[in-house]
Amino acid sequence: MGALRFELRDTPPDAPALRAELRAFLAEQGRHWSPTVRAYSWMGFDREFSREVGKRGWIGMTWPKAYGGGERTAMDRYVVLEEMLAVGAPVGAHWIGDRQSGPLILRLGTEEQRREFLPRIISGEMAFAIGLSEPDSGSDLASLRTRATKVEGGWRIEGRKVWTTNAHRCDFMIALLRTSPAPDPRAKHQGLSQFLVDLRSSGLTIRPILDLAGEGGFNEITFDNVFVPDSMLVGKEGNGWEQATAELAFERAGPERYLSSLPLLTAALDDLRAEPAAAETVGRLLARAGTLRQMSLSVAGMLQEGKTPAREAALVKDVGNDYEQALPEILRTLFDAARTPAEVWEMQRMMTMVARSYSLRGGTREILRGIIARQLGLR
Repeated sequence: MGALRFELRDTPPDAPALRAELRAFLAEQGRHWSPTVRAYSWMGFDREFSREVGKRGWIGMTWPKAYGGGERTAMDRYVVLEEMLAVGAPVGAHWIGDRQSGPLILRLGTEEQRREFLPRIISGEMAFAIGLSEPDSGSDLASLRTRATKVEGGWRIEGRKVWTTNAHRCDFMIALLRTSPAPDPRAKHQGLSQFLVDLRSSGLTIRPILDLAGEGGFNEITFDNVFVPDSMLVGKEGNGWEQATAELAFERAGPERYLSSLPLLTAALDDLRAEPAAAETVGRLLARAGTLRQMSLSVAGMLQEGKTPAREAALVKDVGNDYEQALPEILRTLFDAARTPAEVWEMQRMMTMVARSYSLRGGTREILRGIIARQLGLR
């Protein structure tokens, strides 16, 4: 039976100076962000904003200088993420590339891939989507059926991917594809590989899927004889499952797993301070955020040390999603119709709808709790 361990950690001593720089930058950049923009948080997509972030060295902060990175610590990067998320900055144009596609290429990509993709991610010029989920598969990712067949000089892809956030706006995606049949139905995770796929490829069709707010951020992608050259294979053929599951540790434990709804609390605090009856509830919300922050920081530290804290990351995401989804509704019960500003009400309305997706992205609750249960020896 294993144990889930969260060692106490903190941000670096020079964090206050970095935060001050970030807050000045975000105050200037965010002067005209609408409540809707802030409500979408890290799913909001703004290429110009990402380019400005890139100019300041806040993308690829931990990556080698040889590719344009800053060679800073994971905790420095954590400070940047916290400040961006706290105000609902539209970081989606660089978020996936910085969080997981870039680190995957850095760790397992060829030198040619690193030289081609990493500098463009760091500058905010190249946006990535995630190609994991498929129609009719539910949470059983290993049952995916989109196939890459070997041909001269590369591979031909047939099939579909779904819930590919912002794919219609992105340049590339890293797709998990079946490159050989599983030798046993009970070993569906075998025979999978990852590829860099140009989203402008011939034969590739992107169809938006509207969310509750009427926005088309989600997508279904159809591959009809899409060619991908051999040079776009990431890592080893057939090792895609191990690569993808390791990649999910980067996705599941960042501060976005408990801070996506925080801009609403930040925007409402001044008005809530004037409401004595709200003090206890707000205090509990802030205390929960503090606990989740310590758990998330612990995972960030483990990643910095080269560990793969998949189970701890799963717990952060599961508990964090509960918090994120509950926060807009809890705050709604505290708002005063006459005193609360209209823009705060609008953010609450939008966030209530957007938050429905939080427990789906990056793995459903059922999958995450299964991972945690196995670690604890409960299944």
